[in-house]
Amino acid sequence: MKKTLFSIFSTLLFISIIFLPNTFAQGYTQSGLPEGATARLGKGSINEIAYSPDGTRLAVASAIGIWLYDAQSGQELNLLIGHTDSVNSVSFSPDGQTLASGGGLEIALWDVLTGSKKHTLTGRMGSVRSVSFSPDGQTLASGSSDGTVRLWDVLMGSEKQILTGHTDYVESVSFSPDGQTLASGSYDGTVRLWDVVTGSEKQTLTGHRGPVNSASFSPDGQTLASGSYDGAVRLWDVVTGSEKQTLTHTDWVNSVSFSPDGQTLASGSYDGAVRLWDVPTGSEKQTAHGAYGFCQ
Repeated sequence: MKKTLFSIFSTLLFISIIFLPNTFAQGYTQSGLPEGATARLGKGSINEIAYSPDGTRLAVASAIGIWLYDAQSGQELNLLIGHTDSVNSVSFSPDGQTLASGGGLEIALWDVLTGSKKHTLTGRMGSVRSVSFSPDGQTLASGSSDGTVRLWDVLMGSEKQILTGHTDYVESVSFSPDGQTLASGSYDGTVRLWDVVTGSEKQTLTGHRGPVNSASFSPDGQTLASGSYDGAVRLWDVVTGSEKQTLTHTDWVNSVSFSPDGQTLASGSYDGAVRLWDVPTGSEKQTAHGAYGFCQ
C-alpha cells in the first residue's frame, strides 16, 4: 500500500479491525463487530485502501471493483466497475476529484463525484500492481508485474515515460513531496529512486532480503521508509542512499506510512500487528493487534 494510512493511530486501528479479508456482498451484516469498530466495510477481497485528501471519502480496491464510502458514517457511496480483473491499487488526485485504479492490464481514471470513467490507460505492460499521483496531480506513476515503472499524463491519458531497471514485479510507487523523485519497491528486493523529469535512475537501495512491498517518503522528503517480506522496515537517507535504521516485525511488512509531522512511522504486517515507531530513535511507541493477517 502507498500513503493509505494517515491520521495515524485511529485510522490504522480502523483499517486493521474493520476491513476484514474475504468479506463478500452477499450475507454480510453489522453484527459481531470487534470492540471499537463502527462498521464492517469492503465486499470482496481487499487489496488496498486510500483516503481522499480531505478525509471525507475512502476508496477500497477489491476483487469486484472499487467501493467508495463516506469515511465518517461508513455509508456506501458508489461501486466503480469496469476492470476485467481484481483491482490492486487506488490513489486519489491531490484535489480529490479523480481516482486512479490499477488492476489487470489497465489503469482507470474515475470522476469521484459522478463515478464515471474519464480515461483508460493501457500499454504493453504486465498486471498493474501500484498507482500513485504526483503532488501536482498532473502525472500518475504505475508499477507492474513486468518490472516497469510508467509515468502517465493525467490530462491527456497518455504514456509519458517508461522507467526500466527492476527485474521483478514493482509493488509500490511513491512520489517525493516535491514531485521531483519517484521511489519504486520491487519483488527483486530493491528500492529505486528515479528522477521524474529525466526518467534516469538516481539511486538503487539494497539491503532487503525479500520482496519490497511498500515505500513511502517522509513529509520533508529526506527519508524513505520501505517494508519487505523479510519482516523489516528500513529507513533510508534519500540524498546519500545509505540505510539509517532497521525496524523489525515478525512477518511480512506490507505497508509503511509517515505521520504528517514525520515523527512517527506506521507499519502494517502479515503478523497481524500495526506498529507505530518513533522515527528519530527507531523505538516502538505502540502496537495495535487484531488485523487478521491483513495488508495484501
